[in-house]
Amino acid sequence: MSSKSKALGLALAALVVSRGFAQSPLSKLKLDSGKEVFEAACISCHGKDGKGAPESMTVFERPATFPDFTDCNGAIREKESDYRAIVYYGGRARGFSEIMPSFAEALTSDQIYKVVGYLRTLCAEPGWPRGELNFPRAFATEKAFPEDEDTLSTAINTSGTPAITSQLAYEKRIGKLTQLEIVVPFSADRVSPGSWIGGIGDIHAGLKRVLAQNLRTGTIFSAQGEIAMPTGNRSRGLGNGVTIFEAFGAFGQALPGNSFVQIQAGMEFPTNTNTLPRAAFWRTALGKTLAPDHGRGRAWSPMMEFLADRDFQTGARTKWDILPQFQVTLSKRQHIRADIGFQIPVNQRTGRSSQLVFYLLWDSFDGGLRDGW
Repeated sequence: MSSKSKALGLALAALVVSRGFAQSPLSKLKLDSGKEVFEAACISCHGKDGKGAPESMTVFERPATFPDFTDCNGAIREKESDYRAIVYYGGRARGFSEIMPSFAEALTSDQIYKVVGYLRTLCAEPGWPRGELNFPRAFATEKAFPEDEDTLSTAINTSGTPAITSQLAYEKRIGKLTQLEIVVPFSADRVSPGSWIGGIGDIHAGLKRVLAQNLRTGTIFSAQGEIAMPTGNRSRGLGNGVTIFEAFGAFGQALPGNSFVQIQAGMEFPTNTNTLPRAAFWRTALGKTLAPDHGRGRAWSPMMEFLADRDFQTGARTKWDILPQFQVTLSKRQHIRADIGFQIPVNQRTGRSSQLVFYLLWDSFDGGLRDGW
C-alpha cells in the first residue's frame, strides 16, 4: 500500500469512527459503570481487554503509539485528567493520532469520568505510583515521583560577577519504584572584561527509590543517594575538588484545588572535610496547576520555592533564598515544558548574586522531541 493510500485510509477511518460516535445516543443510555461505557464505546478499537483490538477487526491501520491499558508502566504514570482530555477532545487535541475521536457529544462528563476510572483498573499489578502523584518539577526541589525526564537548567547572575551555570540532568525510570539520575554541570565565569573561563563541573550520579505512596491522601515519599565525583577543575572554580556523598528524602503532597507542596531535605558528606565542610539543605516548593478548557490547552503551574543551606562549621549561618517561578507546557502532548523564575538571596548576601533561572524539560517516555506539537 502506498503512503498516499495509507493516509487516505486513516482519514476515512477517522471520519467514520468520529461521526459514528458523535451521532451515537450513548449519552442517553443508562450506563451505570465505567466498564459498561467502555464496552459500549471503546472495545471496537481498544479491544475487550484494553490491549487493542486486532488490526484485522478494525477499519484503520493502528498507529505505532496505540495504547495498551494493561501495561502499568505506560497507563498508570499518566493523570486521569490527561485521559479525560483525550476522551473529551480526541487524540489530535493532545498531539496524538486523529483516529481517536472526540466523545464530547457522545458521552456525558459523568460517563467520561467513569470510563477513565475503569481504564485505570486494567493494570493488574499493584504498587505503581499514579500520575496524580507526579507534581510539576520545581527548579531546585527534587521530585519524589520516579520519571523519565531530561532537563537542561540554566542560572544567570543578574548582579555581581557575570556568570552562567547550567546542568543537564538525565533521569531514567527503572521498574515501578526506582529512578537513575545523572547530572552533568557546566559553567562559564567572566574573570575580566572580554575574558571567560568555562568547563564541566563535578558529575553527579544518583539512585532514587519510592518508599511510600498513598493515592487516597495524595502523598508520596522517596529517598535518594548520590555521589558527586570531582571531575571539575577546582582551581578554576568548576568543582569542589573532593568526592561528595549525598543523601536526601523527597516528599510530595497533593492539596485542594490542584495545588501541591514538595519538600526535599538532606545532607552532604565530603570525603575530605578539610577541603569542604559537611552541609545540610532544605527545599520546599508550593504551587498550583491551572489547566483551563478541561486540560485541552497549556497547563500553567506558578510555584514559590524556599531554599535553605547550612555548612557544619564554626560560625556558619543558614543561607536562605526564595525562588518565584512558573512552569508552562509547550507541546500539545505536554511532554515538553519550560520553567522560568528568579532566585533571590534573603540573607548572607555577600558574594551571592540574584539569578535569572530557567529550564527546558523533555518527558521522553511520552514521545520524541518532534512529537505531539
